[in-house]
Amino acid sequence: MTRYTMAIDLDSCIGCHSCAVVCKQENNVGLGTFYSKVLTIGPSGTYPDLEMYYLPVACQHCDNPQCVTVCPTGASYKREDGIVLVDHAKCIGCQYCVMACPYGVRAYDNDRDKGVIEKCTLCAHLVDDGKVPACVRHCPGQARLFGDADDPESDVSKMIVKKQTHKLTDVGNAPSVTYGLDKCEWKGGE
Repeated sequence: MTRYTMAIDLDSCIGCHSCAVVCKQENNVGLGTFYSKVLTIGPSGTYPDLEMYYLPVACQHCDNPQCVTVCPTGASYKREDGIVLVDHAKCIGCQYCVMACPYGVRAYDNDRDKGVIEKCTLCAHLVDDGKVPACVRHCPGQARLFGDADDPESDVSKMIVKKQTHKLTDVGNAPSVTYGLDKCEWKGGE
């Protein structure tokens, strides 16, 4: 069975925010809302031994998503392929999922007055057509990989084997997005 995930090579991320920009364009994300954002970690250390890296953060498409568990209407759900989505027809905008998400990557859409929750979909509309998410396709540093985590021949699986990999702190939800980082010390979780 396919289990889609994203792997992000932090050694290759140049902090350009292209992922956030193309995500907004591809998904028609309103002002003030981001499905993907890039955090600057550091600099830390003492000159001349300084370390800094960029940490792209979006929905972690968790194996055990707390946002799905707390949703009273079933609007938040996880597909069999691992992608976590929101059915806007069922969403009542209660924001329980926003409060339950330990990564702060869900947002209430009040810009377009929809009154629903918005989040990264891993561009499910593109994935369903056999394409990769927009942030992966347009990353100038080629830092993002997308594929089947259960396929040892996928680029995602190969990167996970090749690099020191980490996940954002797991609070029981088992995030599926993997970060690779060899140059600096990881300060983002496990």
